[in-house]
Amino acid sequence: MNRMENLNPAIEISGLTRYFGDVRAVDGIDLTVERGGVYGILGPNGAGKTTLIRMLATLLQPSAGTAKVFGHDIVSEARTIRKLVSLTGQFASVDEDLTGRENLVLLGRLFGFSARQAKIRAGDLLNGFGLIDASRRQVKTYSGGMRRKLDIAASLVVRPELIFLDEPTTGLDPRSRNQVWDIVRALVSEGTTVLLTTQYLDEADQLAGSIAVIDHGKVIAEGTPAELKRSVGTSILRIHLKNKDQKVKAKEVVALMVNSDFTEDTDPFRISIHVEDADEASHVISALVNASVEVSGFSLGQPSLDEVFLALTGQPVKTESGEDE
Repeated sequence: MNRMENLNPAIEISGLTRYFGDVRAVDGIDLTVERGGVYGILGPNGAGKTTLIRMLATLLQPSAGTAKVFGHDIVSEARTIRKLVSLTGQFASVDEDLTGRENLVLLGRLFGFSARQAKIRAGDLLNGFGLIDASRRQVKTYSGGMRRKLDIAASLVVRPELIFLDEPTTGLDPRSRNQVWDIVRALVSEGTTVLLTTQYLDEADQLAGSIAVIDHGKVIAEGTPAELKRSVGTSILRIHLKNKDQKVKAKEVVALMVNSDFTEDTDPFRISIHVEDADEASHVISALVNASVEVSGFSLGQPSLDEVFLALTGQPVKTESGEDE
């Protein structure tokens, strides 16, 4: 790249739109993603996240609008972009009849590595993803989590300028998820930009410096995790009840104390409410105790990303992922 190209953001999107028949999957999105770091895309299933990623990765042409990756147009300069980016989709795309090692060595050779270089790179990736012991087994014998790790490793055979990670830790156990997070952080430290879609909100909180929330193909909020949390209130009082049958009564008591809407809560033993400060929170707890509502515990703090997601989209976050469209 020349010096002028280095001044371009990683991604510039203006009015990007994609129709599937009468369905507008992506509806006039405007976004700028600066180089370096992790940019998170959050949204419920069907929000348009995967369609957006496919257009940016030059796998799908837009119906309207423009987008550039490192200053290159996704339609007219698609070939150039493909040399700079890598994509890990929602489902494994490795060859099941080859071993894990053979998959990675083959990809290395296709990228122009010598036989020795391809073997070294494959070994480094297998070790980094904890797949050394399974490296000589056919992929068809791997568990879902192992296949997922191999698929991500395959996208990193050549270190890309920009990597699209579409639901990267789906199907992984907590230890494997942490390993993937460490690898993402290592990539960023070496200069790679990461565009991450996820429905694991703790993942976005851990990794993303900036987040865009997408719903029905539109960006409905954008900012850092802290900014998004502040956008739905400064303090959330979470009250844990001993008896879930008292939840309706508890909400009636609290409604008389606080002039604020409840935050929707899927836990039948918990109610969450916006409060101004600790004094107001203490008055609420006292009122519940005086009304004979049994409280097992409470906490006061910033809204979680889960609560932000729910407040913005009207839908609780789903932990099982599927294709967007």
